[in-house]
Order: sequence, then C-alpha cells, then structure tokens
Amino acid sequence: MTRITRGTPNVFADLGYPDATERQTKTRLALAVNELLKARKLKQREIGALLGVPQPKVSALKNYRLDQFSVERLMELLTALNQDVEITIRPRANSSETGKIITYKAGEASHAGSIIIGHEWV
Repeated sequence: MTRITRGTPNVFADLGYPDATERQTKTRLALAVNELLKARKLKQREIGALLGVPQPKVSALKNYRLDQFSVERLMELLTALNQDVEITIRPRANSSETGKIITYKAGEASHAGSIIIGHEWV
C-alpha cells in the first residue's frame, strides 16, 4: 500500500531547503515576469535590452535558475514591465500564530487564491 503525505503550500520547505521562503518568493515573482515576457513575444536580446540584463541572465530567468536574482531584483524587473509591486504589512488577526508572507496577483477576488509562502516573523 502506498502512503500519501499531504505537503505544505511551500514545496521547497517540503523538500527541506533552509531558504524555502526565499525560493518560493523568487519563483512566484519570476513566474509573473516570464508570463509578461511570453505575452510580449520578444527575443532574448530584446528582453535583455528592455530589462537591462545580459542575455545569459535572461536565459537563466526564463529557465527559473534564480540563484543569481534577489527578490528585490525580480521586483525591479516587474516594475520595468509596467507592473506595480505592493508590500503590505499588517498585524495578524490571530496573534497566537506566526505571520505569513502572501504573494498574489492583482485581480484575484480575495486572498483565497494566494500563495502562502510560510515565513515566520521573529
């Protein structure tokens, strides 16, 4: 009999990465960048000129090799693509729980479709 274990919302945490929160944040931001670039149907050299990054970094971004990108840099790429990036800090409704980082795209009706990254505030 096969035993199935339900994972958490963060696959990187499930895989045991110590930087799981950062990895998931980067992946979500890179996904948004890549969706915008795909819609524009640009060649990698055109993307590089638009974003101000060399072609090898464009290739890394498109292939989700994100170790050379910071969260801040990915947010800058989104703003270069005419996107607003908002960061909201608010107290938890249930103060007995740790805080979470939630990333969601504009237009989602509520946070129900959010990606919960699972950051713990210390």
